[in-house]
Amino acid sequence: MATVACLVGQSGGLFALAAERGEAQDLFVSDLPADAQPSAAPPLTPLMGDRESRLWADLVLPADRQALIQAINHSFTYLATPKAAADYQAYPVPGITRDRVWRSLQRLRQLVATSPSNQAFQIALRRQFVVYESVGADGRGTVAYTGYFEPQYRASAVPTAEYRYPLYRRPPTLDTWPQPHPTRLELEGVDGLAGGQGALAGLELVWLANRLEAFLVQVQGSAKLQLTDGQVMSVGYAGRTEYPYTSIGRALVDDGKIDPNDLSLPNLLAYFEAHPEDLNHYLPQNERFIFFREGSDGPPSGSLSVPVTAGYSIATDKSLMPPGAIAAIQLSLPQQTPQGDWVSQPTTRLVLDQDTGGAIQGPGRVDLYVGSGSQAGELAGRINTSGRLYYLLLRP
Repeated sequence: MATVACLVGQSGGLFALAAERGEAQDLFVSDLPADAQPSAAPPLTPLMGDRESRLWADLVLPADRQALIQAINHSFTYLATPKAAADYQAYPVPGITRDRVWRSLQRLRQLVATSPSNQAFQIALRRQFVVYESVGADGRGTVAYTGYFEPQYRASAVPTAEYRYPLYRRPPTLDTWPQPHPTRLELEGVDGLAGGQGALAGLELVWLANRLEAFLVQVQGSAKLQLTDGQVMSVGYAGRTEYPYTSIGRALVDDGKIDPNDLSLPNLLAYFEAHPEDLNHYLPQNERFIFFREGSDGPPSGSLSVPVTAGYSIATDKSLMPPGAIAAIQLSLPQQTPQGDWVSQPTTRLVLDQDTGGAIQGPGRVDLYVGSGSQAGELAGRINTSGRLYYLLLRP
């Protein structure tokens, strides 16, 4: 499910619900630079000495303990499945097993629920857990962070003169479509309105009034939709065509339309509001196309088929990082002041690794889920920074 993620084409992105939604990726981020591609080296290495001591000193009990406990419980749901057993059979780091992750979660949940103070919590963590650090994109621990959220838009269950831009169900024959798959341009036309005339005819699930919003739902991989009849509809990822993700934010920067220092989701939305004719040029450049299913109420689910928790679930490359495990993120997070300004706040926080995404590749990419709605989107769109990533496991 992992960022709206990446309209921006830098090392981070904006929203990427990175579940097995494929497009859960950065709207702004395109491919990683060549020197940041995953290597054959182990993705995690033990953290020891002074750096480990500093991490323990930075970890504190969350203000909302119940939210972290809820996220831990969702990881238990995943770890109890046959999928988890299969995932961990192939896990590449020796010593990190499903059983060890399970026991680590049990102890962490107990400590979060019962620790009387941050000091007691830190002492228990230091005595009972060891830390593994991601090698990062550069082999030295540098991790690019982005944020993702679940957007909320208005929509209609039937097409109208106002609601014209569909989201589509997964074609029943998608697995047998010949390669190369049709491009976005071939599927929906240059104006986004031709889908009913070709391979997508009859697969319309719901209609939006704004073409860019329909595109952002594809990038995000899920959304909550307020229907015109008063109902609320959730949609989630159901499949995609086999094309790499292309960042329209990067394309705008490359064409000199937006200064790279000004690239953010609000500025990207403002650009297309002022230049709606450019949608026909830029949106088809992302040839990948996403299909949807109607989901259930409640929070969106990540790639582990369990709900993600705002502020406490991350998306990583699940071929490299331990699914469902306890992680600690360390980065500067945007925070809004009472005056409405945004400042960066150094943050070290325990989270659960419960999601992935099409652009979340290699040991140097993390997407933090920050919630639903416009306020969450504002926060997600401002997370575009580097940091560190750690995993906590009980001592053997």
